[in-house]
Amino acid sequence: MGHGPAEGVATLGNVLTTDQKGNVAETAITAAAVKLGVEVYRPIGEGQRYDLIFDVHSRLLRVQCKWSTRYDDILVVRCYSTRRIAGGKIVSRRYSEAEIDAVAVYCDAVDRCYLLPVELWSGRRQIHLRLTPARNNQLLGINWAKDFEFAATLGERGAIAQLGERLAGSQKVAGSSPAGSTP
Repeated sequence: MGHGPAEGVATLGNVLTTDQKGNVAETAITAAAVKLGVEVYRPIGEGQRYDLIFDVHSRLLRVQCKWSTRYDDILVVRCYSTRRIAGGKIVSRRYSEAEIDAVAVYCDAVDRCYLLPVELWSGRRQIHLRLTPARNNQLLGINWAKDFEFAATLGERGAIAQLGERLAGSQKVAGSSPAGSTP
């Protein structure tokens, strides 16, 4: 894997501030969800760990929106927030199942949105989504980006649409493995 964004891929990420990237991601995620018929709501105040609320099959999901960077054929999704506190110290904090139900991701380099269920990001600092097969033909432990695209996860027949069936962390996503692999 290289050390920078995919060669030859022009992205907004090279010129935007962190706040601007977050705004672009949230807007793109909202538009993509609405195009799939998902009702999207925004909290009025700040201070929650989620950015949006998705109404998926009459269930409300607290969704954290993230900007993803592409490195070669990998999308890197950071599963934490960073804040500057008094004295200039920077503090990072991972997301928990008690705070959010899913992470929605926008990657400008591929202009796509992804929805990651709790099982994928819980307890982790970052997730890698692979766009193409690995050069060493590794298959185990790979998170294929296509399996988490909005159309595969939020669409009418998407397996992750069952996220809405998870109540208070007691029920988990059911369905195909990998997610979205069945028609």
